[in-house]
Amino acid sequence: MRTKRVVTALAAAALAAAMGTPGVVVAHPGQHGPLDGHLLGPGAWGDLTFLGKADLTNTDDLIADVAIDPRATYAYLANWGKATCDTNRENGDPDAGAYVVDITDMTNPKQVGFIPHSQDSRPGEGMQAVHIDTKFYDGTMLVMNNEHCGKNGRGGVSLYDVSDPRKPVKLSEHFGDRANLSLGDANDIHSAFAWDTGSKAYVVLTDNFEQGGPDVDILDITNPKRPRLIREIDVDAEFPGLTQTNLGLVQVFLHDMVVKRINGHWVMLLSYWDGGYVQLNVDDPTHPTLIGDTDYTNPDPEFLARTGIQRVPEGNGHQNEFTADNQFFIGTDEDFAPYGATNFAIASGPNAGPYPSVPVPGSTPIVVLNDDKLNGPVVYGGYGCPDSAAIPTPASVPGYLASLQPGEEKIVVLQRGPTGDPNAPEPACFPGDKAHQAVLAGWDGVVFVQRHGGTENPPFCGSGAFVDAVVGVCTNHEAYHKMFGTPVSFTYPDGPAIGTVGARIEATAAFDGWGYVHLFSNQADANKKFAELDTFAIPEAMDPAYAVGFGDLTVHEVATDPNNPNRAYLSYYAGGMRSLTIVGTALTETGGYLAPNGNDFWGVEAFTRNGKTYVAGSDRDDGLYLFATGP
Repeated sequence: MRTKRVVTALAAAALAAAMGTPGVVVAHPGQHGPLDGHLLGPGAWGDLTFLGKADLTNTDDLIADVAIDPRATYAYLANWGKATCDTNRENGDPDAGAYVVDITDMTNPKQVGFIPHSQDSRPGEGMQAVHIDTKFYDGTMLVMNNEHCGKNGRGGVSLYDVSDPRKPVKLSEHFGDRANLSLGDANDIHSAFAWDTGSKAYVVLTDNFEQGGPDVDILDITNPKRPRLIREIDVDAEFPGLTQTNLGLVQVFLHDMVVKRINGHWVMLLSYWDGGYVQLNVDDPTHPTLIGDTDYTNPDPEFLARTGIQRVPEGNGHQNEFTADNQFFIGTDEDFAPYGATNFAIASGPNAGPYPSVPVPGSTPIVVLNDDKLNGPVVYGGYGCPDSAAIPTPASVPGYLASLQPGEEKIVVLQRGPTGDPNAPEPACFPGDKAHQAVLAGWDGVVFVQRHGGTENPPFCGSGAFVDAVVGVCTNHEAYHKMFGTPVSFTYPDGPAIGTVGARIEATAAFDGWGYVHLFSNQADANKKFAELDTFAIPEAMDPAYAVGFGDLTVHEVATDPNNPNRAYLSYYAGGMRSLTIVGTALTETGGYLAPNGNDFWGVEAFTRNGKTYVAGSDRDDGLYLFATGP
């Protein structure tokens, strides 16, 4: 099923190496399975110099974000936990929390502690170490998010006093919007960012449970032992005109944010996924006002420049930072689906015809299949979470295996859920959790179904937590009912019995590249729009030869240089660490790092010691990497 594409990728990698492409040699299968290897690299090049590393784990995909103490002597790395929500202890790892690493000697950083999280609560993207000085607290505070991963999960933000990093003290935990107490202590938050205005301190949270609603939560943490929710904002509803729904950019929700004082004002820069990048004035955090936002250029400028092919932009505004002089800001679009333009059709029965669809980020592209399509009869498998009713095996469905024709796959249909509907009977889990249960049951592919009440077009079925090489396609709720010939319904309960055989389906895909980087002017025009000045992607990210077998080649995060307004650093997952220089209004790669055995960089932080810039990166499979910058 997979040989054709991987061999093509290997040949292309060898050609790239012969042409002198930095950091690319061959695929590196084995660390994550045959479809999710790594690019191999030469180590450091250009204006990045590798200093040292701290090996923190032997578990793949365990490490998440990294934060650096304001004194530049300690680092904190999130132990995110395995995608299956199991504990990590079989490899000697602790359960989820934060590693504390002494980086006084950057050539030999060492772990000196660990801050555990509550059971089934995972920190990930929202890791920050910041100095806070109010009448209630004066010290270094570690800010961490919490996401559910298991039945005992709790959400909200956790705050720790790490003034003495070797003896952290809990200030408060699991504070946030408590509108959904039936689902936990507080709503899940994916990221958090704190700032100190002098007399007061605040933290802004990404509310996972209210995406598409008031998903920006602001807490007053002036007294960090008693945080108070002071404002919730549904940004696109409060400030109409931010979205480009005419381009199909309908997944509009907060993912990440920073707050910075610029020209005497507190400015919040939001990464609003398909809504682009949005700036709010938060001088009064209880009454934010709009400064401006970005639009995605149509057609997609990076893909057009690299391939000559026109594609509609995909959105995916993930994370961003201002440059040191505030003249620009840089945004990173995260896209795990290099084959994003998907055609989906019911191929048999009275409801035959095309239906809206997209790939599920993190799943394996359709093109790994020998005939470049996912096709065959479908079976309803329910919701597919570990605590849901069991997914049937193909052999247990009467007559199913005998009905398969040559070249067809065994395909199960799984619903997304829950939605907060009190009638929803199912627990929550990531698409990758559902896919894992499907693979264990013996299925080749998964058709995910947009949840009840989901009306986005194209549809959205979530992303993340994939641990298996399995093809995943997302279609809308109407198509789900049409596949099984049941009345279209958007309320519980609905649908056929688990194990029901439905129509045949057929899905194909077209290459549209991995996620990449945008440079924006920080001067809004009369229409409150920030101009896009340039884009950047590593070459492999726009080459279909690298779509399978080389790991995730999307950008993840950016950290701008605190001392040089023309410099920035990227964590590029399997693409390694990259250094960019702004020349005029153009982004140019001037250095990088890619280990001989490959990397999987999640987080990046740039920090200052003795007037010089250094860079920290968190490798998901490994731990902390430290770099010097400059010639």
